[in-house]
Amino acid sequence: MDQELLTVAAVARRIGVAPATLRTWDRRYGLGPSLHEAGSHRRYCSADLAKLTVMRRLITTGMAPFEAAEKAKAHKGSITIETLVDQFEIREELVESLHTAAKVLDKTFVETALRKDISKHGVISSWTEVIVPLLFLVGDEWEADGSGIEVEHMLTELLKRILREGVGGVSKPVNAHPVLLAAVGEEMHSLALHALAAALAEKKIETFFLGARTPLEAISGMVKRSAPPAVFLWAQLSQNSDPRFFKELPSIRPAPRVIVGGPGWDPESCQGVVVAHDLTHACAEIERAVGL
Repeated sequence: MDQELLTVAAVARRIGVAPATLRTWDRRYGLGPSLHEAGSHRRYCSADLAKLTVMRRLITTGMAPFEAAEKAKAHKGSITIETLVDQFEIREELVESLHTAAKVLDKTFVETALRKDISKHGVISSWTEVIVPLLFLVGDEWEADGSGIEVEHMLTELLKRILREGVGGVSKPVNAHPVLLAAVGEEMHSLALHALAAALAEKKIETFFLGARTPLEAISGMVKRSAPPAVFLWAQLSQNSDPRFFKELPSIRPAPRVIVGGPGWDPESCQGVVVAHDLTHACAEIERAVGL
């Protein structure tokens, strides 16, 4: 099977450096693309990508570029996306590379890297140390100059799909009745809710995911019918954080532990319920509610 040949831009986003850096490494150290066909641009093969990955990693550890280049040129073998994403031992480097890849809409790299990170570190760690910082970078660019809205949408849909895959069909759940998760009122921002559902699924806790824009009537109906051990209510925006969503829930026995999360809630108006500070806190409160 023919191997994948990559442009300068494609290699740059995969290893997390600027295209100008690759051209400098080619000019100064001879670490350039090895394949060339008449009438076409030069392309990097998998062996070239492996050498450049080694170069980047050695420089990151503090080695001088010339010495790193000599060691990189001596490297034998190739590298794939799957093995490439394993190179990121420092999470900040992974965030930078994901940001670079997201800006050029390289869905393959972003998805592969995120799946690897979640598989290795778990949902909570990936959410806290990689996904949230990545979303902040994208959001900051949008606020600064209005660019990147398509990047944010791509990331959001990609993350929802990845996180949902870990939720469906929890085998042998530890809770007899599913935990209820909902974004209240007109709240459209539910990505954190997806992360919570995926984190709970890792702990074998089954959930009913009601998602965005869940009215009080729907939440009340589910509480009556399913008797959840815990109810988690998410509000990103303050205009959606109406205390009625927890004050007017129907009375059932045993009463569920009610937890609210998100920057939209005012802690002073949330007397009698738990205000979760982050994903770890929310998971801990729900684990306590189901008896773990």
